[in-house]
Amino acid sequence: MKEEELSQLTDKILLLELKKIKSTNIVHAVLFGVMIGVATYSTIKNGFGILTFFPFFFIPMLAKNRTKKKALEAEVKNRNLTL
Repeated sequence: MKEEELSQLTDKILLLELKKIKSTNIVHAVLFGVMIGVATYSTIKNGFGILTFFPFFFIPMLAKNRTKKKALEAEVKNRNLTL
């Protein structure tokens, strides 16, 4: 989200967005861990293949989520809100 959009959100909606981002971080971490495990197993069992590099396709998604979370946390801090 852009800073203009974040500044227009109400306090309640901003806190809900931050909670949603935190819960999706857990899901992303678990999925990424599973993909790393599958890639490692596949590499050991069959050598290099498409599953070896599969987790790298999701790195941009994780990076986008991280920047969105940082922007939300900065806006919450600017408004002196707590969860």
